[in-house]
Amino acid sequence: MRAALIQLTVSDDPAANLPVTVSLVRQAVAAGAGFILTPELTNGLSSSRAHQRHVFRHEEADETLAALRAEAKAAGVWLLIGSLGVLTHDADGRFANRSFLIGPDGGVVARYDKIHMFDVNVSETEVYRESEGYRPGNRAVLAETPFGKVGMTVCYDLRFPALYRRLAQAGAQILTVPAAFNHITGAAHWETLLRARAIETGCIVLAPAQTGFHPETAGKGRRTHGHSLAVAPWGEVLADGGTDPGVTLVDIDLARVDAARHRVPSLTHDRGFDGP
Repeated sequence: MRAALIQLTVSDDPAANLPVTVSLVRQAVAAGAGFILTPELTNGLSSSRAHQRHVFRHEEADETLAALRAEAKAAGVWLLIGSLGVLTHDADGRFANRSFLIGPDGGVVARYDKIHMFDVNVSETEVYRESEGYRPGNRAVLAETPFGKVGMTVCYDLRFPALYRRLAQAGAQILTVPAAFNHITGAAHWETLLRARAIETGCIVLAPAQTGFHPETAGKGRRTHGHSLAVAPWGEVLADGGTDPGVTLVDIDLARVDAARHRVPSLTHDRGFDGP
């Protein structure tokens, strides 16, 4: 299976972002990809909750979701929409940061709502409180596909290895980590964390990313790290998307998963212990 990691520099306008995403999906199809992945918040990045409420839609009315489902069906490919910001019916009005796995018939095979919220103080001038706008999910998701079992995660989940271990012990062979990783934390931690999750679980890790400066009509904008990565189960970086928007191709070989787990079968070595 050839996979394609799509790297984007989205604005806060889903209508303007969609044609760019569709063009890159078609480029990936033309290059022979059978599994195409887009980054976190493919429909748009914004720091304004009011603006998000204006441009986000409920899942059933989301134009980005509908268009990308149509692209997957037309090409007969698997497509991971890394995530979309979607409206919910929650009483507190918060959104969901939801990842979608689309099958070759255009159907939604699996949904995953990001569990861990990015509530951090990156610096004195960069403070994020994702939980103020998005409500966290509460369920890990493992999806069955003809090319392997896929464990679905999103961005800040990457810092919580217990989630990945549980997915791997449940049978995951491929882990997806679509992201809009901050440019400061990304430079320090992105590759190291992805390689660690691959090594710990013996999984192939596929991580499509947002990159560059993301302009906003109702805010100051933000920067993301880029460097969409594919990582082998032994920890080698198989592909790096750099810092420009585009398509990065990588061939997935699940024999790597079996080989790594045979050499270091740590997923079966859990032991109970006391303390602290």
